[in-house]
Amino acid sequence: MTRDPRESLLEEFLDRLEHQRRLSAGTVRNYRRAVEQLFASNPGARLDKLDPQRVRRTVSQLHSRGMSGRTIAYMISGWRGFFAWLVKHRGFAHNPCVGLRAPKSPRGLPKALSPDLMARLLDAQAGTTAQTRDKAMFELSYSSGLRLAELLSLDVADAEGILRQGEVTVTGKGAKRRTVPVGSRARSAVEAWLATRAELAKAGEPALFVGARGGRIGASSVRYALSRWALRLGLPQHVHPHMLRHSFATHVLQSSGDLRAVQEMLGHSSIATTQVYTHLDFQHLAKAYDAAHPRAKRKP
Repeated sequence: MTRDPRESLLEEFLDRLEHQRRLSAGTVRNYRRAVEQLFASNPGARLDKLDPQRVRRTVSQLHSRGMSGRTIAYMISGWRGFFAWLVKHRGFAHNPCVGLRAPKSPRGLPKALSPDLMARLLDAQAGTTAQTRDKAMFELSYSSGLRLAELLSLDVADAEGILRQGEVTVTGKGAKRRTVPVGSRARSAVEAWLATRAELAKAGEPALFVGARGGRIGASSVRYALSRWALRLGLPQHVHPHMLRHSFATHVLQSSGDLRAVQEMLGHSSIATTQVYTHLDFQHLAKAYDAAHPRAKRKP
């Protein structure tokens, strides 16, 4: 059986990515998957005959089969890189993917825990040093609406502001600094963690939250700890760190209705980014209406 000449070009391209550009194995696999999808969608088509119109038609076909806009965007990125290599190193006349865009997918609403489930999550008692640390991280994330990266960047020196002033200053996206309040439950949890931190932390380690090896704890460790914590408590849904930030925003907005204040506390540069939480708030109100109004139209 004669090998598809396109496959030989793909192997050369992937070899360059792996050995010359030294991209990770996962990234190389993603390139392979993307280009092989292009081949499968255009069986037998010569690469130098693929024009922008045909590639756009491929995008439409993938979208009509249910592939999300985000996934198609990754595919296009892989195709664009492959053809850029063909133009530069194999004498192809043009890159048919230049200017090609993926269809937009509807933006999903962020998921938030209800106040009752959040209380259930955070009221659980810590039984070990690691759990004391975890409880402090979760309380602080929810109390102040911190991004995971902001939480992990905190040092022991930041604890003074948390405990004495009831506030924490973090550096968010775009190197923008903001100061946000810290609630009494979070302050107590951080204080309890500081009392036991020396059991895990290496000498001289500046990080406020440390992992099993004594250095600054990593993002994957926090995700795993929160998932296990929620599982242990029997919560009915998967919980991830960003959900604590979403829950903070939703609950503050439901209680205060002050969108601008929530924007400032979250560190959003645009009010439009924060407005997604008004949709969550409306969903909350709609459910209450359906449940309580005597003439609400109930779904069968």
